[in-house]
Amino acid sequence: MQISIRQIQFTDPEFESCFQIRLTVFVEEQNVPLEEERDEYDETALHFLATGNGTPLGTARVILKDAGATAKITRVAVLPSARKLGVGAALMQHIENSVSAKKFLLDAQTHALPFYERLGYAAYGDPFMEANIPHRHMQKPGGPV
Repeated sequence: MQISIRQIQFTDPEFESCFQIRLTVFVEEQNVPLEEERDEYDETALHFLATGNGTPLGTARVILKDAGATAKITRVAVLPSARKLGVGAALMQHIENSVSAKKFLLDAQTHALPFYERLGYAAYGDPFMEANIPHRHMQKPGGPV
């Protein structure tokens, strides 16, 4: 399957596909409260949508901090039917290649630590709970900004 990824804005009609994926993964599958899943960052974040043969498969968003020097990757979600197809890795690589930042940060659910470690991210700090799910902070150096 050919995976295609494009950046979209909050105001684009395609944002609804991103939000539907997040609803399926976080709210329905992982029982994250809806009021915690959607937040004030959605309007200003960079959103990425992964599709296969035109069908939405996964999404992620990036919040730029420190005048763009730091990119915090959040809301990485791949539909259950599309897992193990390389969608998550393709999303992450696309973000790293298209967002100019000195450092990439994310908060990974602990079960996903090996996935992010394979992509070069390193965990730091103590585990913490977010939406009743254990997480760890992770980071990866970017390039010059």
